Order: sequence, then C-alpha cells, then structure tokens
Amino acid sequence: PMLGIIDPLNTRSMPMQVRLASGLDVLCHAIESYTAIPYHMRGPAPENPLLRPAYQGANPISDIWSSHALRMVAKALPRAIADPEDLDAQDTMTLAAAYAGIGFGNGGVHLMHGCSYGISGLNRSYQHPEYPTEHALCPHGISVAVTSPAVAEFTASMNPDRHLEIASVLGADVTNAKREDAGIVLGDALRRFLQGLGVPNGIAAFGYSTSDIGALVESILPQHRVLKLSPRQTGAEQIASILERSLKNY
Repeated sequence: PMLGIIDPLNTRSMPMQVRLASGLDVLCHAIESYTAIPYHMRGPAPENPLLRPAYQGANPISDIWSSHALRMVAKALPRAIADPEDLDAQDTMTLAAAYAGIGFGNGGVHLMHGCSYGISGLNRSYQHPEYPTEHALCPHGISVAVTSPAVAEFTASMNPDRHLEIASVLGADVTNAKREDAGIVLGDALRRFLQGLGVPNGIAAFGYSTSDIGALVESILPQHRVLKLSPRQTGAEQIASILERSLKNY
C-alpha cells in the first residue's frame, strides 16, 4: 500500500481483552525484533536475491523503531488496560503498534511468535473472554506473550546487555545485575508485567499439559520464517524446553 492511516479513534470501542491481546502483540513485536539474530550473523546469502527471507534480523534501522516502541508500550499498555477512558494511553499504543510494525517488518520476530502458532492452532477448548465466538479461540497476542519469559531466558546469552536493557524498561532494577543473569532478570520482569495485566498463567491455562508438548513442538517446527531469526540455534529439544517452562508462569 502507498498510504497507511493510523487513527486511534478506531480503537475507542475495543473490548478490554482485545486491547490487551493487541497490546501484547505489539510488546512482543518490539522485544523479538530487538533481540533477533543480528543481520550480519545470518547464514550465507542466497545465490538469487529473490530467495532472501522477508526478515533481515536485528539491524540499526529496526533497532530504532523497536526500542522506541518498547518504551512506549511499557508505560502505556498498563494504563490502557487499567482505565478504558485513558485516551492518551490508547493514542500512544496505536502509534507504538505502527513503530513496532516498522521494526519487526524489517528485522523480524522469532521464538515467541514461532511458538504462538502451535499454541493457538492446537487449542481445542479454551475461549478467551470478551471475544464473541462459540468456538475455541486463543488470541494471537495472548499466545505470543505466554512464552515470552521462557524465550527471554533462552535467548539472553546471545546479547545479555540488550536483554537487561529490556528488563530495565519493564521496571526491573538492573543496577547490580550480572550479564550472565540477564535471562533470569528479563524473564522475571516479563512475568511481573504479564501478571499485572491479568494475562493467563501460561499455556496450562489453555488446557495444555506435559503430554501435549510433543504435538506442539511438531506444529511449531515448520515455522522456519521466524524460527531462523532466533539468536540461538533452535530445534525440537529447545522448543520443548521453552514450552515446558511456559506451562505456568506465576
């Protein structure tokens, strides 16, 4: 498209849970594109430029948009959920969605989104509140966010400083934090943030148990478009571990 119109008036009548799910998707767009494999560390370039993937990995341009969107969401999303009349927070979230969209549209997303497709796709019974449907539905933003603590713990070793920066933006005191603890610090910061917003307590809240991990992994592995942007090499074993640690978050 030649033109996009960003109009927060379109969000005024949005149910709170739709606002929450949408906002969490923006949050994870920003975090994932900011922590994706750096563009210069990706594999060898394809022989034909037409075979290049849609996403290029974290880069100086995407970093600007993603990091700024993250700071906007950290402040505005809790306000937008707490007070449906906080129009300034709604305006900020609408703009943050566009900023994060530019960031991840260039840099890409990785494991939070990669896992979400299986979590939503295999859901057979969970119906999220305030969504007018008679069939099972786990909103995209919710399914993305519930693995974010475990994903952060997994990816932090590749760029601990950036993970600590995100934790600080989300309210964690990182003054004396060690780089080797970056994953734990950010994972805990995300758990506090999600719990404060009333996000369901991990994938067990959707009816999943340890016995479902194998099927979930099989549904996630084909998501090469995003999995390959993980800063760490990721296969079935790593995805299974992330899902196991995401059964309950609090």
